[in-house]
Amino acid sequence: VIRILLIPLFVKQIKSSRNMQLLQPKVKELQKKYGHDRERLTQETMALYRETGTNPFSSCLPLIVQMPIFLSLFRLLSKAAGGHGHGVLTDTDAKLFAHAPIFGGTISSSFTKSGGHPSVQVVAILLVIAMTATTFLTQRQLMSKNMPADALSGPYAQQQKLLLYVLPVVFAVGGIAFPVGVLLYWTTSNLWTMGQQFYVIRNNPAPNTEAFRAKERRDAAKRARHHHADG
Repeated sequence: VIRILLIPLFVKQIKSSRNMQLLQPKVKELQKKYGHDRERLTQETMALYRETGTNPFSSCLPLIVQMPIFLSLFRLLSKAAGGHGHGVLTDTDAKLFAHAPIFGGTISSSFTKSGGHPSVQVVAILLVIAMTATTFLTQRQLMSKNMPADALSGPYAQQQKLLLYVLPVVFAVGGIAFPVGVLLYWTTSNLWTMGQQFYVIRNNPAPNTEAFRAKERRDAAKRARHHHADG
């Protein structure tokens, strides 16, 4: 439900990312022209973004909006694990919630708080790996399929490459303390993003990208089939 509500933000994120990619040649021209004057370069770059209606921070919007939900779920499960009511949950509700069975453990269990059950630790580690892998693959999917070659060396691309490797490491390290319920939520969210992103990139790719060329080949093959059928 949360991801359905975030679809408009996701579409805005994709469009902003595309615009950022397509603007990289112009940004490089500005860097060559005003590289000696950092203040003028910043002014001209921001003016370029305004003229094209591009927000360099839009790509972070879905993540930023999800973080309060993610942190609230983490806090709720952590409190419930101790049998303490929090928010709308009474103490009784919290105990029932904390001990809800899932994957041989409970929804509030974590690798560091497994209650002495190795099976819970195994499940937690598998979910941490799944969460980390899907985080990495989601970002890599966007960079490898929907970024033109000349956009892979600009400052925006460097930022994306940094996030590509840093975010999974952060989640992997912190994930061992996340309750199973939080890991399940984040992994499911990542899988949703991968599917949604695949659909958008496949059907509406940025020009001069691998996804764009693949769509042209599919369209050409489709036209050939229709021509053959008409013949």
